[in-house]
Amino acid sequence: MAPEHTYSVEEILAQVRPTPLLRNDLSQAEKVEKIARHFAEIMDILGLDLTNDSLRETPQRVARMYVEELFSGLWVENFPKVTVIDNEMSYDQMIVSQKVEIKSTCEHHFQTIDGFATIAYIPNKKVVGLSKINRIARFFARRPQVQERLTKQIADCLAFVLDTEDVAVHITARHYCMAQRGVEDTNSRTVTCDLRGDFKNKAETRSEFLRHCPTGCG
Repeated sequence: MAPEHTYSVEEILAQVRPTPLLRNDLSQAEKVEKIARHFAEIMDILGLDLTNDSLRETPQRVARMYVEELFSGLWVENFPKVTVIDNEMSYDQMIVSQKVEIKSTCEHHFQTIDGFATIAYIPNKKVVGLSKINRIARFFARRPQVQERLTKQIADCLAFVLDTEDVAVHITARHYCMAQRGVEDTNSRTVTCDLRGDFKNKAETRSEFLRHCPTGCG
């Protein structure tokens, strides 16, 4: 059995372009408490009756959702354990994960980003368990995001842990900040790509990868 190699969270995240953050010393419980208090104020400003049975617990529900679910990717302790193994099979063709579910939140309006990623790499000396690709994508998606940064963060992470330049990430997503407000277009999708190594420089490799994607790019 091929030996495993595990990277520390600090090693990995140091190689990933950062999300704009200002760290604080609040515990998770303190974050929930403060968000709930402020969200109750927002509801009060909107004129909602917080004594109503249906609304009374909404500030706490929203606060827990933000901290424990939607934005759980802001906390480094939630980063998945990423273990790679030696490529003893000498596999040298692309490995593609299709329809990797992307659920994120637009950092401009805090509206949902909903779509799918196609993620691929060509192994050098290491391969990674397939579920780790999905978990990495989920971690970076669970932040206030712009799709361009999310695409780059996934690619940065995989390129580092797999020690290969041959990485490709393609995301097609619907942005509810466009569907539910503003232009109110429910049909449009946004496509982003990060192609590296042979995926960028070799036309046949690029074409093969894009055939696995729901739409082309560039």
